[in-house]
Amino acid sequence: MTGLDLGPVWLSLRLAGVTVALLLLAGTPLAWWLAHTRARVKPLIEALTALPLVLPPTVIGFYLLVMLAPETPLGGTWLRLTGETLTFSFSGLVLASMLYSMPFVVQPLQSAFEAVGRSPLEAAAVLGARPLDAFFSVASPLAFRGYLTATVLGFSHTLGEFGVVLMVGGNIPGRTRVISIAIYEQVETLNYAQAHLLSGGLLVFSFAVLVLVYTLNRRYPVHIG
Repeated sequence: MTGLDLGPVWLSLRLAGVTVALLLLAGTPLAWWLAHTRARVKPLIEALTALPLVLPPTVIGFYLLVMLAPETPLGGTWLRLTGETLTFSFSGLVLASMLYSMPFVVQPLQSAFEAVGRSPLEAAAVLGARPLDAFFSVASPLAFRGYLTATVLGFSHTLGEFGVVLMVGGNIPGRTRVISIAIYEQVETLNYAQAHLLSGGLLVFSFAVLVLVYTLNRRYPVHIG
């Protein structure tokens, strides 16, 4: 471990944590709407949400780089409000990661809400619960496994991002150099020992969280109705 720079590790963990927290906040109402709506635009919204699953990361990264540039309305407004650009900054990485990891959070939540159905909410309404109360006291606990899966998949996917974060954030030490970029840099400089340490840590972590998810899913099955 001597000489190993842990800065990219901590930055990756921070990026994954912030991204998942914001995605859970923004993705929950979207997933709820997708699970229950019969609107004609539903397939269009589902396709847009799933687009990062099929597009090459460099394509997403390129369009995000263009969209977040200081010359655009979004990038210019952010620059005036904060004094920093969205591109090549941690804030830009968070926004890019949210878009890139969106299907890994929204789809598990949507499936969980579809499994819950409307019956528990209708029963809660009969007992006098308001819609928001019923959502937090009935639907959300029943969708716990969906939240767990969304959190783990979103966190792990963000942790392993490469193409999008490289296009939007570059490779700035302490600001945008995440663990995947650090691994790439170590390989480029033929420093395989450091690349092994970082890659092995990421491999063990990813395997451990997946084992945890499967174990919890078996130990705490959801009973509805």
